[in-house]
Amino acid sequence: MAQSIYLASPSKTDRSTVVAALTDSLSKAVSRVGTFRPFAAAPAAGVGVTWEAYYADPQEALTTVVDAFRTAAKETDVLVLDGTDGTAAPGTPELSLDAQVAANTGSPLVLVLDGSQEQATLEASARVSLAQVQEAHATVGAVLVLGGPGHTLSLEGVEVVTLPAGADLNESEALETLLGVVELPTSQVVTPLMFQAGLVDRARADRKTIVLPEPDDDRILQAADEILRRGIADLVLLGDETTVRARATELGLDISAARVVATNDPELLETYAAEFARLRAKKGVTLEQARQTVQDVSYFGTMMVHMGQADGMVSGAAHTTAHTILPSFQIIKTKPGTAIVSSVFLMLMEDRVWAFGDCAVNPNPTPEQLADIALSSAQTAQQFGVEPKVAMLSYSTGTSGTGPDVDAVVEATRLAREKAPELAIEGPIQFDASVDEAVAAKKLPGSAVAGHANVFVFPSLNAGNIGYKAVQRSSGAIAVGPVLQGLNKPVNDLSRGALVEDIINTVAITAVQAQG
Repeated sequence: MAQSIYLASPSKTDRSTVVAALTDSLSKAVSRVGTFRPFAAAPAAGVGVTWEAYYADPQEALTTVVDAFRTAAKETDVLVLDGTDGTAAPGTPELSLDAQVAANTGSPLVLVLDGSQEQATLEASARVSLAQVQEAHATVGAVLVLGGPGHTLSLEGVEVVTLPAGADLNESEALETLLGVVELPTSQVVTPLMFQAGLVDRARADRKTIVLPEPDDDRILQAADEILRRGIADLVLLGDETTVRARATELGLDISAARVVATNDPELLETYAAEFARLRAKKGVTLEQARQTVQDVSYFGTMMVHMGQADGMVSGAAHTTAHTILPSFQIIKTKPGTAIVSSVFLMLMEDRVWAFGDCAVNPNPTPEQLADIALSSAQTAQQFGVEPKVAMLSYSTGTSGTGPDVDAVVEATRLAREKAPELAIEGPIQFDASVDEAVAAKKLPGSAVAGHANVFVFPSLNAGNIGYKAVQRSSGAIAVGPVLQGLNKPVNDLSRGALVEDIINTVAITAVQAQG
């Protein structure tokens, strides 16, 4: 990904000389320098979206902007982003939008202020603007006071440079400061939009085939349209082809690139039945029984994955979790060295990603199973860009409490450390000590995990399910999952209340899991 710098102002300010000086100077250091405008009045090369598109659907527009940025960044070494220019409709929160885009693209932001204002007005504008930018979790690289008599500002923790009226940016120290912003370390902030954009990028890079067994649900068809349009995955839909395609047409959707397969397809049915009967022979399953079983959409889709005709399956929009995942236990089975199938929810917080496990599969795991869940959850987190710091949750931190439940977490932690000595893992630990540095310093000083955990292993399904829903509903976090882990090939379950966005995210996650 290219380096980038984002120029933004709280009011209409001509930044064209700054953009020109930056691109010219950068061009002398690297071969490919590009410019990008997230928002503009009319569509053009190097523009994310029009204001009209933003007003029609603000959230979709931000997704489009981030996607367009990532595409442009692949073509350049450094990308200069020129933010909003005061031309939006009155009432549009332009600087707030700039800050959101800066945070979601990982671009350090330079706040460009109009230096012709009175000193007091300039200072007030700078402080209010910085608060807006920081609230969106954007990194502030510098403040540039442009034009005017050369006012100076003192802002704690932020470098301020001035360019008085008539001065040449190319010959000033201000340019060196701006060039230094480009070299800032990559921000550790991961927003939900940033995570989702990165997920889609990874899925596209090595496109996999995902089977969706529930095209009779309109949400699946709507998701399929977008998945195919964005090139996230190739799709197989299970059902009667005429019926499925007719319904898509009624909804105004394009699923022409998807393959539609009937579960009573004679050739596939016989092949799958024979293989299922072989797999379940020790359980007394006959060929005739297998033939009946594999016509169920969950079994048929799972057999398709098992036979290598699809890379993964996503189901559950219209079926229970048990109906979705039981066939995978019987057919795909667990990875070598993994005792159980478990799950995590990827919790997309405002500025970071957490993994919560197990919140969907195992009601009362033993210490051995808890250790296995911890290791699988750490592997899943790492697969999706989170360097795992694992908290084995309990009502006790360290040796502060006793009892059978605490003892189980102590043993689980010991086993997990024994199996993966390189893993950063702490337990037993309370949730507050795992995420709050001040609490951690009092309860567990010296721990590499306490205060910094990002993978949380709950002691039971009861605690895990309550925990993820409490965080989701109280913080506004996006809960992606449950993501199943421990299977030889990926099968993932949807909530029956899943939104179209949830389905798209789960398909992308399944595709990335299939990449290995």
